[in-house]
Amino acid sequence: VFFSLCPLPSLPENKILVAQHPLLTVANKTATLVCNYTYNGTGKEFRASLHKGTNSAVEVCFISWNTTKTSSNSNKEFNCQGIHDKDKVIFSLWNMSASQTDIYFCKIEAMYPPPYVCNEKSNGTVIHVKVFFVPFLKETPIQTQEPQSAIPLWIMVAVTGVLTVYSMLITAVFINYWQKSKKNTYHRSDYMNMTPRHPPCQKNKGYPSYAPTRDYTAYRS
Repeated sequence: VFFSLCPLPSLPENKILVAQHPLLTVANKTATLVCNYTYNGTGKEFRASLHKGTNSAVEVCFISWNTTKTSSNSNKEFNCQGIHDKDKVIFSLWNMSASQTDIYFCKIEAMYPPPYVCNEKSNGTVIHVKVFFVPFLKETPIQTQEPQSAIPLWIMVAVTGVLTVYSMLITAVFINYWQKSKKNTYHRSDYMNMTPRHPPCQKNKGYPSYAPTRDYTAYRS
């Protein structure tokens, strides 16, 4: 964006008058602000600066020049460069953001020789930075990584299989032991003492002396 104003009317000596365009609309993040000035003094060394904000609190960039050389510097938060061209100073700004939308003032100073002279505050230029969105821009899907288990799956399967086989073996051994124990108990309960016994009242009727008296009451149950 570039604007230029007509030269300002002549002023009394040692007076500086600055004129700026009231509005700049920035669509491509680049703005060119022209500061037209009139000075009829005898200065040989000058300084021009661009300030941001209603109270000019932030110096965006500046340029100084004399009869032999020119130097320029910019605030680290801005991309700005100043150029002096006869009765005007051109400030170029690029890569501007929407947060930099504000009012900007040009300041022209006659530094040397004395007396020091600067312009009265001008009406300034409102720089409006527009930001455009692309509605049909496809968003890149965010790839999410699934959390990996601390123990590999095949190790878990192998451990589970070993534990299962071990449990089955323990169960089989226990069942086998239980069946054998039950069988031994059954055989012991079926044992009958077959030692010959003689009736209690017939001790001398042909029974050996070693044969105990048979107790028939033991078999009634």
